[in-house]
Amino acid sequence: MADMPGLVLPSYYLYYQSPVKIVGTPDGGARVWRISIDTGGWQEKNDLFTEIVFDIGGDVFSRTAEDFVQEVEAFRAHHLKGDGPIFALYDTVRAIEDLADAEARHETPSEQAIIRGIRSRTFVMFEEQLRAAGDPGADPDIATA
Repeated sequence: MADMPGLVLPSYYLYYQSPVKIVGTPDGGARVWRISIDTGGWQEKNDLFTEIVFDIGGDVFSRTAEDFVQEVEAFRAHHLKGDGPIFALYDTVRAIEDLADAEARHETPSEQAIIRGIRSRTFVMFEEQLRAAGDPGADPDIATA
């Protein structure tokens, strides 16, 4: 990426409300990974590189690694259904959010911290499962960066 000064990789985005990450390759290039609405895994979408990098604003938003993790897990919890510990934790977050909604209020700082903590944990759990299944875009270390 020597021809793109100022582009720091990895970088994280919301692209039309879908989490996307751009990571460096060993040869100095970049790969674009977009989350799959069907599996929660990563799909290589290198054709989005120019649109994302040059068209920030509108429907493309830059995110910090921490905010990216939260966006990914909110996306997964909203679009995926299943059983097991990850989905039980998604249900816990949903219950906290539903209680605040039922009481017509925002989540308290304590509730927000619980939600962020759970999402950080589920991100690592989900990414580790993806990595074990051979998903080349999986990276549980983002949550600890």
